[in-house]
Amino acid sequence: MTVQKVYHKVYIEDFEEVDYHIIAIHTSLEDYRLAYFLNRDLEICLSKSNVDIQFQVKKGKTSFARFTFEDEKKVINWDLIQNKNEVVGTENNTIQDLFSNTKNSFSSSAYLLSEFKKVDFFLKIENAANEINVSEIVSKINAIDSINMVYNVDKETIKSKNNLIF
Repeated sequence: MTVQKVYHKVYIEDFEEVDYHIIAIHTSLEDYRLAYFLNRDLEICLSKSNVDIQFQVKKGKTSFARFTFEDEKKVINWDLIQNKNEVVGTENNTIQDLFSNTKNSFSSSAYLLSEFKKVDFFLKIENAANEINVSEIVSKINAIDSINMVYNVDKETIKSKNNLIF
């Protein structure tokens, strides 16, 4: 009996890119208040996800809050994601002196998309090819009090696209 080997060549172009829009939101609102206003004005139903987005940074681990809504009728997924969070931790003091047994605490900022450090939240809308008008959504979000700035992000400018896979 002979074994015949079959090889298949897979090209990266064979994989379809997930269709999504990213909207950047600058605001001082808390995440739950922003979700409430988005639900009201966009007529969606974002709710707090039980699973935050876990993220590893140099100084430790952090997580980003996430609110989700799956529109089963239109097959559109909505995600409101926090972009900024603090990493708080302690490190041992390596200097031998009177206070050598002390632990220093530190705090540093972590970003889901570090190239957009001034953005507070992202609204990710998946599978919405022709179902929604992004400029209309941006306009509705911009009309919410306490929203400083909102705009559609060009996906090609995002360097850390892998952080948006969840």
